[in-house]
Amino acid sequence: MAVHKKEEFSTKEQSLAAFAKAISHPARIAILSVLAKRNQCICGEIVEVLPLAQSTVSQHLKELKNAGLIDGETDGPRSCYCINWKAFEKFNTDFNSLFEKLKEANAKCC
Repeated sequence: MAVHKKEEFSTKEQSLAAFAKAISHPARIAILSVLAKRNQCICGEIVEVLPLAQSTVSQHLKELKNAGLIDGETDGPRSCYCINWKAFEKFNTDFNSLFEKLKEANAKCC
């Protein structure tokens, strides 16, 4: 039986991995780009500019929301989304810290 060892890693490592997983699909990157340009967006507007079905866009929005990268409100049949900039700022700080540590380690590499 496989043993789940995720708990063996730091909270920061787990957080960075979760963020990377959430943005690992090109459709999610495109959705984030649309949201950034418009500041907030109705799901139907996203469907209009992407070559994806409504159900596919909704699934990607759900993944981004579950990861905390976007916020959304439902008003009847309409769902409005915007980027959670605090989550992106945290990722930016954590990733830059990781990048600097990796560069330091690499300086000592053969």
